[in-house]
Amino acid sequence: MTNQLTLGWTEAGVRQTQTIQNGQPTKNPGTVRLGRDPTKCDVVFSDSSVSGLHVEIFFNQELQEYVVRNLRESNPPLVDGKFLVKGEARLRSDSHIHLGQVQIDIVSVSATAVAIPQTVLLSAPVVQSSSPPTGPSSYGLQCPKCSRVSPYAQLSAGCPWCGTSLAAAVSVVLPG
Repeated sequence: MTNQLTLGWTEAGVRQTQTIQNGQPTKNPGTVRLGRDPTKCDVVFSDSSVSGLHVEIFFNQELQEYVVRNLRESNPPLVDGKFLVKGEARLRSDSHIHLGQVQIDIVSVSATAVAIPQTVLLSAPVVQSSSPPTGPSSYGLQCPKCSRVSPYAQLSAGCPWCGTSLAAAVSVVLPG
């Protein structure tokens, strides 16, 4: 099931609805922008009290819910009775957003909680030093192929001895 949110509002005496789905194609991928400017917004209002680019709505994967983000500090939206000058606000099925004089009702929200797969942690070999480190510790990367240790600066260049990528290298404490 797709996560979706349905907006409802009345403009020029006509009731409008718009359903937003997580991942739908938009002018700004990952968000649905609301405002008066049809070149920048996916949901366009004709009311002059609405800013050209006013807010954006998106599905926050981490929170598993829809949120609205203000894009105009000079004309902040009113979300559930509070001005959203900066940042974001969570949206529920009974939320209301005012963009200028236009009231947008959140008619419905359906968010399907997705089970996040458990990360499998692979145990890395422990590199033992014959003497404990003294002073401030510094770290290096142990090549997964030849086992030689390189400084972190080599991460993007790869192992200087065998050329293997160090992206999966084990971090090791270098002797001080």
